[in-house]
Amino acid sequence: MARESDRGIGRRQVLRGSAAASAGLALPALASSVASAAPAQALSGRPSAQWGVQVGDVTTSSGLVWVRSDRPARMVVETSATESFAKARRWRGPVLGAGSDFTGTTPLHGLPAGTQVHYRVLLADPDDPRRTGEPVYGTFRTAPARRQGLRFVWSGDLAGQGWGINPELGGYRIFEEMRRLDPDFFLCSGDNIYADGPMTQSVTLPDGRTWRNLVTEEKSKVAETLDEYRGNFRYNLLDANLRRFNAQVPTIIQWDDHEVLNNWYPGEILTDDRYTEKNVNVLAARSRQAFSEYFPISTMRSDAQNRVYRVLRHGPLLDVFVLDCRTYRNANSPDRQPDDAEGILGAEQLAWLKRELSASRAVWKVIACDMPLGLVVPDGATDFEAVAQGDPGAPLGRELQIAELLRHIKHRKITGTVWLTADVHYTSAQHYDPSRAAFKDFAPFWEFVSGPLNAGSFPAVKLDGTFGPEQPFVKAPTRANVSPAEGFQFFGEVDIDGHSGELTVRLREVGGTVLFTKVLQPGRVGQ
Repeated sequence: MARESDRGIGRRQVLRGSAAASAGLALPALASSVASAAPAQALSGRPSAQWGVQVGDVTTSSGLVWVRSDRPARMVVETSATESFAKARRWRGPVLGAGSDFTGTTPLHGLPAGTQVHYRVLLADPDDPRRTGEPVYGTFRTAPARRQGLRFVWSGDLAGQGWGINPELGGYRIFEEMRRLDPDFFLCSGDNIYADGPMTQSVTLPDGRTWRNLVTEEKSKVAETLDEYRGNFRYNLLDANLRRFNAQVPTIIQWDDHEVLNNWYPGEILTDDRYTEKNVNVLAARSRQAFSEYFPISTMRSDAQNRVYRVLRHGPLLDVFVLDCRTYRNANSPDRQPDDAEGILGAEQLAWLKRELSASRAVWKVIACDMPLGLVVPDGATDFEAVAQGDPGAPLGRELQIAELLRHIKHRKITGTVWLTADVHYTSAQHYDPSRAAFKDFAPFWEFVSGPLNAGSFPAVKLDGTFGPEQPFVKAPTRANVSPAEGFQFFGEVDIDGHSGELTVRLREVGGTVLFTKVLQPGRVGQ
């Protein structure tokens, strides 16, 4: 694919100081620093942003910058077209305080399309704006307003099954591999944390080696309180690879079950003895607040719709439709009911998705779904967690809602839909075709699965024949909960050519290996 020859040069230069600063923050030192900032009078010096910076939900003219302070501070952002910041534009952000765990975001508007933006975040004493801490630097590209080549990566599942930051292995190495590809953004398909997965300092591997975790207080038990959920999100930022990645690559974040606990659904009452709070709705509300505090999500700002699902328009070639398959779903069950209006998306989100897909004029419409469509994901002995339930016949249960969506896509002649997901902790490619399906009123499409980023990997699950999936590629271990030390950590890469509009998907494994490649042509049905 043709790409601008100088595309990565500016950001590599501006990040030299930022990357060095991140690397200089040794993991144990940062872990032992204030977990939740103490009152200002107990702290000396100036405000500090040890947790790095992030940018989220970038468009052709805007972005949302995130930071966390170690104490009350005014957030100030400066942007520039050059690394010298000679003609910087200043953005006055909020005062960061205990109510948001000293995190905050500042929206940037009126940015030039398709250009590299350099930014730095300063934290100022609220009572004396002249007292500022060391600036933290980052950079990102705005979405193009014209046809222009772009690249993004996606994956999910971080710090799961007891496999956390292992300094002896270099921490979350996969983020450094993704950063080197210089993507325009990162789509995280959920399970950003495992709030239900406590960690121990060491685990003996099957071959006798020892896996060693960096462990914090909040990661030593299941998360129940708001502060414990906050500590789970903060834990990942102890990793220098992730902080470097965040300083260079914008994110599109969605969530799934482990942000709260495994396989949760609204209204669930727990029987798990580890929890003193049994009402999942209470736990989900606490996690949702921490989630909104620790990621820059445009629709979860205080002046926005406070929802995870949204559409990000990335120029004429790409729209990304971010779904929430967790908040509005019905209860997990055998999932064979003949009528199901609520389904996995809820009626309101489904109507929104149909409306936004119909309005999209992008060549490619990526549907970022936190659950796979045709993979049978069980929840216990009789219930099911995702869409499919193993019955290869006509749609039942949650499949009815997906059938309605697929029928809408076909009848409205909506082209260029590609489904991306994670969740199952292996990587695979599925092609869905009505000629193989029990339900036939849809146009063929592809679904690609990747992950985990740093979590246990698991054997492949069965396919459900309702929508006619065929699986030309899958890579998964043969036993459950294989550690990241043994491989099986995956991410996907998507390249869209600016001239032809051709979309190329590559499924990658940590270590740099490309496992599978599929090239899709714009406007072609059934490829």
